[in-house]
Amino acid sequence: MTIFNGQVRKVNRSLKYSILDGAAFSAMLGLTQDYIVPFALALKATTAQVGLLTSIPNLTMALSQLSAPKLSEKAGSRKGLILPAVLLHALMWLPILLVPYLFPGEKIWWLIVFVTLSVGFGALANPAWGSLMADLVPERIRGRYFGARGRIAGFVALVFAVIGGTILQFTASNVFLGFSILFGGAMLFRLVSLFFLTRMYEPPVSNGNGERHRLIDLVKSLGSSNVGRFTIYVAMINFATNMASPFFAVYMLRDLQFNYLTYVIVTSVASLSTLLFLTFWGKRADRAGNVKIIRITSVLIPLLPLLWLASRQVYYLALVQTLAGFSWAGFNLANTNFIYDATPPEKRTQHIALFNAMNGTAICLGALLGGFIAPYLPPVLGYNLLTLFLISGILRASVVAILLRRISEVRRVSKTGIIGLLFGRRPPV
Repeated sequence: MTIFNGQVRKVNRSLKYSILDGAAFSAMLGLTQDYIVPFALALKATTAQVGLLTSIPNLTMALSQLSAPKLSEKAGSRKGLILPAVLLHALMWLPILLVPYLFPGEKIWWLIVFVTLSVGFGALANPAWGSLMADLVPERIRGRYFGARGRIAGFVALVFAVIGGTILQFTASNVFLGFSILFGGAMLFRLVSLFFLTRMYEPPVSNGNGERHRLIDLVKSLGSSNVGRFTIYVAMINFATNMASPFFAVYMLRDLQFNYLTYVIVTSVASLSTLLFLTFWGKRADRAGNVKIIRITSVLIPLLPLLWLASRQVYYLALVQTLAGFSWAGFNLANTNFIYDATPPEKRTQHIALFNAMNGTAICLGALLGGFIAPYLPPVLGYNLLTLFLISGILRASVVAILLRRISEVRRVSKTGIIGLLFGRRPPV
């Protein structure tokens, strides 16, 4: 009993450390996520180069995660891989912030190289981290825990995104100084995240029946298994989404001529909306299952890029971003929890690696295609990027119509209609 209680205390302490890790990671994210493309535009990047800046790092992310299960085995533990990967991820912000000052030639290519390395190192830790968290968080509270953790992380990311935009606005006369401050802060917060990761407890991994589990076997079963079909579905949604996603920043900053403060207001609305709705979706995912959440949000996701065609007004775009935050909060939370629920512990690292790798590849190909075709598209309402947004919305709708019905829930959950799920109260236990 004493040993059991001691382990419970370790788990509870680790879940608190994970929230602090998530907060520090999100501070890094808030200072960088929405500012890499503006940084590239300040370095005179073209639309095609912005596509490469998104696609090449995501392809690297996909390939690096395929090697993560073997590297984790060689390291002897999941934390044995997570900690050095996170350290390298943190240190890569240093050459990124030095790109305008130290590197010769077309600086955008140096930025692509260093962002690619940064993303690759960060991605190495993801499958092992996901496996670790799935072992630490009890299944019955995953929706609520990750919803609460995500809400805290989202709030921190939002605050630092606003801080980042404000810094850039005040350093507009020397914008590279502003970016250096942002990326230097990002490195510091990622190191803080690393500290909290070192404090977390790692439960032993179940070996199942003792047989080795190969990624190639999971690849072969993609079309025939429920989790495989789910992986294909999410990857195709990400492909269709990222045909347009990297170019919303280009549309706002280059085409609509938004200043940095207006840009950060519009982008932050989505973060704020995500923050507000994570707990909302988490409670409903625990009660009604993840697939029902995915079905509801999958209806909304194809509409999001289409709504950008209706108006260029900041207030209108803020409303669109509110709907985007609502939709993606539920979709991404349910995706993560579904993978944790649908995979056995002994295969979870491999499943997460394959899931992330396929999504990274899909994001890469979508961004590459979008960046390649955007300059050649006929304009809609005066802008060829709006044509790209239209294509992305139609493709998202096609993926939902063809693939979503082939995915089924893996947990026993209460039967709840859409109206009851969205607006009803939780029934008494």
